[in-house]
Amino acid sequence: MNNNQTLEKMKEMRLHGMCRSFETMLQSGTQNDTTADQIIGSLIESEWLDRVNRKTERLIKRARFRYTASIEEIDYASQRNLDKNIILRLADCSFIDHKQNIIITGATGTGKSYMASALGYQACLKGYKVMYMNLSKLFSILKASKADGSYMKELKKISSIDLLIIDDFGLQPIDNQNQLTPKNLK
Repeated sequence: MNNNQTLEKMKEMRLHGMCRSFETMLQSGTQNDTTADQIIGSLIESEWLDRVNRKTERLIKRARFRYTASIEEIDYASQRNLDKNIILRLADCSFIDHKQNIIITGATGTGKSYMASALGYQACLKGYKVMYMNLSKLFSILKASKADGSYMKELKKISSIDLLIIDDFGLQPIDNQNQLTPKNLK
């Protein structure tokens, strides 16, 4: 089997990382300087990294973040009164495994949504499923699902998420229809 056939089979089997790595090896001629086990190791590593990166991209896309944010870009200026140690401890995402909640409070325009997005991005990088939405949109989705009979399906979808980020909580009063009580779950 020649190299072109090998590349075609890799593409057909959706081994995109391996395919790119093998093409690079062929173009640079490095496959001549390495052993078979080094080539195989390199191809497997490339495929694994490609799959991890694609999964992370899917998680970030599905989360629908409001901002493209990162922990490294959070501004810790003294007037913001942020504790960098707390933020960095939260960035390890152990709060998700421990099923702990985080409430970010502060005045309008202080970066609460950005910080929540940064923690959500960090969770995606660590392989967690994240959903980001504002409270009014969440209530709209739940109301629509009640009306069309898919309420329990929607709740199941939400409960399958590892980290649910609810933004703009408390901007509008929660009326009787939006309260989650046993009576309203029926």
